[in-house]
Amino acid sequence: MEQKHFSLRGVIRFKRFMRKGYAAFCSMHRVVTIGVVAGSVLTCMHVSTTKAQTITGEQQQKVVEQELDEVMVTASRLETPIGQTAKIVTVITKEQVERAPVRSIQDLLVYVANVDVIQRGGHGVQADISIRGGSHDQNAVLLNGINLSNPHTGHYSFDIPINLSDIERIEIIHGPSALVYGSGAFSGGINIITKKKPDTRLYTNVEGGMYTLRGMEMRSTAEIGVTSHSISVGYHASEGYIDNSDYNLYNVLWQSRINLPETSKIDIQLGYNDKQYGANTFYSAKYPNQYEYTGTYIGSVKGEFGSTLKIIPIIYWNRHHDQFDLIKGTDTGRNFHRNDTYGGNLIFMYSSLLGNTSLGGEVRKEDIMSSVLGKPMIKPHGKYKMYDDRVNTGVALEHTLSFNRFTASAGVLMNHNTLLKGEYKFYPSVNVSYRPFDELKMVASWSKSTRMPTFTDLYYTTETHNGNDGLIPEKSEALDMGLKYNNYFIDAYLNGFLLWGKNMIDWVKENPEDTKWASWNLTNVHTQGIEAGVRFRLSAFTPFLGEHASLAMDYTRMYQTSDTKNLISKYTLNYLRDKFTVKFTHQVGNKFSVGWYFRYQKRMGTYEKFVDLEKAGDEPFPSFSTLDLKLNYQYKEIVFNLCLNNLYNTTYFDLGNIPQPGFWLTGGITYYLR
Repeated sequence: MEQKHFSLRGVIRFKRFMRKGYAAFCSMHRVVTIGVVAGSVLTCMHVSTTKAQTITGEQQQKVVEQELDEVMVTASRLETPIGQTAKIVTVITKEQVERAPVRSIQDLLVYVANVDVIQRGGHGVQADISIRGGSHDQNAVLLNGINLSNPHTGHYSFDIPINLSDIERIEIIHGPSALVYGSGAFSGGINIITKKKPDTRLYTNVEGGMYTLRGMEMRSTAEIGVTSHSISVGYHASEGYIDNSDYNLYNVLWQSRINLPETSKIDIQLGYNDKQYGANTFYSAKYPNQYEYTGTYIGSVKGEFGSTLKIIPIIYWNRHHDQFDLIKGTDTGRNFHRNDTYGGNLIFMYSSLLGNTSLGGEVRKEDIMSSVLGKPMIKPHGKYKMYDDRVNTGVALEHTLSFNRFTASAGVLMNHNTLLKGEYKFYPSVNVSYRPFDELKMVASWSKSTRMPTFTDLYYTTETHNGNDGLIPEKSEALDMGLKYNNYFIDAYLNGFLLWGKNMIDWVKENPEDTKWASWNLTNVHTQGIEAGVRFRLSAFTPFLGEHASLAMDYTRMYQTSDTKNLISKYTLNYLRDKFTVKFTHQVGNKFSVGWYFRYQKRMGTYEKFVDLEKAGDEPFPSFSTLDLKLNYQYKEIVFNLCLNNLYNTTYFDLGNIPQPGFWLTGGITYYLR
């Protein structure tokens, strides 16, 4: 917005407004000065501090912070101000990314209380991510609204070609979200939004640390006429903290935006991700010397045209290939896989006095060529002897109405998958919110969703597993209710949820002495839980801690009931019952900032304990806590950082028999060219 000189009495102040053609800003035909824009941390509400603009020519006038509903999130088919969405959304901002002691997106999600991160290898090597007690296959994973969920297995859904410096924000939708992200969003969705506007011409970062850790990131941006471009390159490697835990990771991401008249635009993104890593006991403790090599290619074009009637076409292609060696350096148990996903979306949105109406359609083809997964090919294709494919088609209709302090949205997804042989399924969703007064918001939602079995669920048969090509899709139904409160000093939320799951897919054993895991549809698994959190903006009362000082505490507790006929579960029933996180950030002086990150968690269920490669009985998962610290010192355009992860050297694991790193010290230098 253009800044003008006004007398103090001429300043117009707003707490909340809507981006519509008939809204106040568009109808007054005058310049409006905004004093504050809101931001966010790892909670449901997005609040940060910025300096007030100058509102007279000679004097600066600092105004009291007010929340503006201008933080846009994709909690519907289109971006919506977070204050107007009735869905429960957690937002992680780029500022939080910069302050956190992390090396990857997977590491970052560790500090989100309602997200379960089961790390196999640290620093983004491989991790299973789940929301609200779901499995790693039950989340939709998107990059700028492009669905990258891996139909081969959810183990690979975060093989994404993105560097931390690319991230603008991460949005996490709690609960089934088929209407928003498609049928794969069984228990929630994670949408990673990258930076579109050039914030720096050049960003460079180099780092090193214990266990021969080394890394580098470079990001460059440019504006040429009506276009903007960015390219980022990342490399991270380590010799590993235990035997066969070494890794080499590469990322390349190129993005371009073409700005067209009247806010229309076209976004193009291309990326490549390459990973090579020792997979110590990743899939079976009986074989600790496993090794894996994966590569991911992505490409998409997304347009956005119009204003009152907005049209958004999307086309995309993702390819993931994988070589798995049961014994590193040999051909024993070697498997090859390549899966391709092709998709297209077309979304229409119409804005009027009656609200926003969206109609969207998607066609998505998923296929796999493999040495072991699928059905026998008539003519083998090189090392690939097996093949299978399926096509998913969906049409979603949703309407959102905002009136005074009340917002409601309702819609339905009609979905068909060729795996179901002609069956059409409907997945409705209803969301409501009400603000009895400005600081308090009440939300409630009800929705249904589904998930198709992955190709691994259907076909993975080895020395340790038996797939099941007779699996049927999972189904879920969820009910949520929550409260959000925020003012200039405190943000708080409390949510309660119920999720009823049917035909849940898991790898199970009937007897402890069985040598193989089998893929089955469990009868029912029901989850209930609460999510609560509070964040204090400490700068309001303790300015010596810095203007961005904050203390955030979040807690999630869940309880599951199931009808599994005493089957032994490998994933589904080993849910995270308790997770408590604390994030405290502050400054020491003007240039030195500190971030303290604590977590405690308790997992239910048991795991098969192995000693000297032999099974030694079933053990319950122990609870544990960790404390991480990040120190930043800024000198002009250079930032020096030091990360101290697992400060008190906790011995722990997320998945049985795979120990996670103890104390790990790393340091780095970042340079910004504005």
